[in-house]
Amino acid sequence: MADIEFSVSGHIAHVRLNRPEGLNAITPAMDDLLFNAWKTINDDPEIWCAILSAEGEKGFCIGGDVADGAERKSRMALAGGLTGIGGPLVTLKKPLIAAVQGFCVGGGFELAMCADIIVAADTAQFGLPETKVGIIGECGVVHRAVRQLPYHIAMAMILTGERINSETAERFGLVNQVVPYAELAATAQSWAEKINKAAPLANQAAKASANGRLGYPLDVALMTKFEEIEQYAGSADQREGDAARAEGRRPQWTGR
Repeated sequence: MADIEFSVSGHIAHVRLNRPEGLNAITPAMDDLLFNAWKTINDDPEIWCAILSAEGEKGFCIGGDVADGAERKSRMALAGGLTGIGGPLVTLKKPLIAAVQGFCVGGGFELAMCADIIVAADTAQFGLPETKVGIIGECGVVHRAVRQLPYHIAMAMILTGERINSETAERFGLVNQVVPYAELAATAQSWAEKINKAAPLANQAAKASANGRLGYPLDVALMTKFEEIEQYAGSADQREGDAARAEGRRPQWTGR
């Protein structure tokens, strides 16, 4: 079995970390496979959203494999560039759901925070252990944490290295839903199916516009014209939405 499993079913891409014996720490080879997965998801119009999951109840991902000292001729960065740690940042155009269990720490925590929706098992623990073990470097996880958690909660995690459980993460808005581990995969699938009931190109335009002006003042965001929204206005799905409303039926999206 590959350390990264990739499949597509019903307009949903499934990306699965499959190295449970190493708590799904990401090796350079896995990083390359993840880059290929993100590129395929971006380029394939038949893929409307994606689920990122991991094998093994003990851990979602503990970050990069620091034991893997193999030299690389090029560096995509952790998680195929999705996190942008120490390398180019890959922007995923499609909605991404992360299904998280067990240890989700360091770069693995950042990988989860790259998702648009996080579903967590009740076993999940989120943490930034870097300073606790005397490490700090290309640490994009701290920048995401202070943007996705209340400032004092994020700084407490950063400065102490202590973890928070899934219940606490849900209380502070980090995760969308907490379920028993046995229900994790089905819950992530349910979220993907709900997302795919919406027009896929409209979702992509909404994601691009929301993230594209996330760090800007509201007045700037409101005055910005977004290419993705302009493109959607002339799409077959936009016309299908109009027709379905006029005819009182469910729209049949094509992603075109």
